[in-house]
Amino acid sequence: MNASEAGPPADQGGELPAVAPQLRALRRRAGLTLEAAARAAGLSPAHLSRLETGHRQPSLPMLLALARIYGTTVSELLGETVPERDAIVRSADMEPTRAGGWTYFQAGASGRGMQALRVRAPYGSQGDIVRVHPGEEWLYVLKGRLRLRLGDAVHLLAPGDSAHFDSLTPHRLAAEDHDGVELLFVHTLLQSPTATMCLGPLTGELP
Repeated sequence: MNASEAGPPADQGGELPAVAPQLRALRRRAGLTLEAAARAAGLSPAHLSRLETGHRQPSLPMLLALARIYGTTVSELLGETVPERDAIVRSADMEPTRAGGWTYFQAGASGRGMQALRVRAPYGSQGDIVRVHPGEEWLYVLKGRLRLRLGDAVHLLAPGDSAHFDSLTPHRLAAEDHDGVELLFVHTLLQSPTATMCLGPLTGELP
């Protein structure tokens, strides 16, 4: 066992910890074998098996990694009851969040495996920000034109155009026109705060 797998042993003779059956059930729900899940989490299959049988207690970093791999939350891994979330988001309930000159409207329920936003980006704002973060990203241009740089390629997107890419690819987004641009934006990073997801370090000039 490597050092990253170290964790406290379960209490001997006690009840099976609630997290153990949850780990197994959620792995199976995700359609992953023990070996595949362990490999993705950086664990040995034997160690993951001990977590699923309650012979080891997982650390918080392990729970965070497994939650991402299984497409769920740490709360669900721990067996906590998640309150029902309304499937409908009304326009009147979309409270704006402003960061870096951009305006974000939450267009989906919080705490899910995807984050959906409606975004307004004015001209000349955040064009020099390079974004690199885990997950996949999909965007759709509603109004105006978007200048999108993916790696070394630059694309100009008009209303009705969309893009879908791995967001570990360095990317920059900027309004091409002085009237700004409006987007629909979906990201798969679990429970990422708006500012964390949309803002990255400043590294250089817009090409």
